[in-house]
Amino acid sequence: MMFRSEKIIVGLEIGTAKVCAVVGESGADGTTNIIGVGAVPSRGVRKGEIVDTNKAEEDIRAALAEAEQKADVEIESVMLGVSGSHIHGFNNRGVQNITAADGEIDGEDVEDVLRQASSINLPSDSEKIHTVRQHFHVDQHEGIVNPVGMLGSRLEVDVHVVYGQRNRLQNPIRAVCGLQVEVEAIAFNGRASALAVLTPDQCELGALLIDLGAGTTEYVVYANGTPRHSGVLAVGGDHVTNDIAMGLKLSLNRAEQIKTENGSAVPDHTVNGDTIDLSSDLGFAGQTVKLAHLQIIIHSRVEEIFQLIRQDLEEVGLMTELRGGVYLTGGGAHMKAIADLAGDVLGCPATVARDQSDSGLQDVLDRPEYHTAIGLVKYGARQPDLRRASGFFGKILGKARRKLARH
Repeated sequence: MMFRSEKIIVGLEIGTAKVCAVVGESGADGTTNIIGVGAVPSRGVRKGEIVDTNKAEEDIRAALAEAEQKADVEIESVMLGVSGSHIHGFNNRGVQNITAADGEIDGEDVEDVLRQASSINLPSDSEKIHTVRQHFHVDQHEGIVNPVGMLGSRLEVDVHVVYGQRNRLQNPIRAVCGLQVEVEAIAFNGRASALAVLTPDQCELGALLIDLGAGTTEYVVYANGTPRHSGVLAVGGDHVTNDIAMGLKLSLNRAEQIKTENGSAVPDHTVNGDTIDLSSDLGFAGQTVKLAHLQIIIHSRVEEIFQLIRQDLEEVGLMTELRGGVYLTGGGAHMKAIADLAGDVLGCPATVARDQSDSGLQDVLDRPEYHTAIGLVKYGARQPDLRRASGFFGKILGKARRKLARH
């Protein structure tokens, strides 16, 4: 096995359609180089969450083994992505009065106000995944990045909190630990995807990242350089496939095939009368479906997904913040005219996102379905001092290790 001086980071996404492990090298300056990927079809996951632990573990093992072989490394730990409809995001503010006689803000004041902002009363069965600092406020002065050394009487800080249901967060962690692989940290898949594809300028202007997965659709809004809103819809590409199967009376496998080969998010009016021949699949001649009918079915479901996201952003007052546009990723981003429909529904320019990694395997970087796992690598690279998980997640890992020791 090749010796490497760079830190090896592995991003692991346990998705509804696939389990994907991406291996990256992180340099001292935080840059990343993608050197390998392992991906296998997922059998034990629905709507972004594990429903069959044995099958999920088998698929995780296979994805990690393939990634090890491709990258010529031994995988000992991963950055684990999490998703599911139980994950939510909101903003919170901490407040600290400045007690110094001269009113100068020091590092201890900053630590105190961040601690207050992070002390949140979540539902009893929930745990924080992320607490991301946004901006400070000193008295009436807003948008401050670093208040140390400034004068004021009142220091405030805004943070974005992402949290999930405790037991449902434990399931993927325990599945990985059951393979004697460490979980260094977990990250919300939507945030990981954003790290892979959004530039600092886009985040500053205001951008909406939508990750169109098979079982879920995750989305994150950035504005003024920081995350402002996060959400998960338990609707994705599998629901489109199911609609096609029901509407055209097809098997799920055949519905998925014609969705991939002939689907379009926006109906093409020039295809009126065109048909898709299904004879070979059904075993008798003359069986066809209208292409226009297929596209209408797809359009209805995908339009609903974008409308639900728009409704949520309108409720939190963020639709006017998207000056940088909408960026689509995930396997659903391959669909024809998907960006056109997103732009129409959300009322701003939309495009299929491109990976912003520094270097690596181009055939991996160019595929939207790998962006979450790539983003998990970048998440790890941004935290060079990260060690094994502690606190709540450390307790979970400890329990998993003790369980293994008894077998």
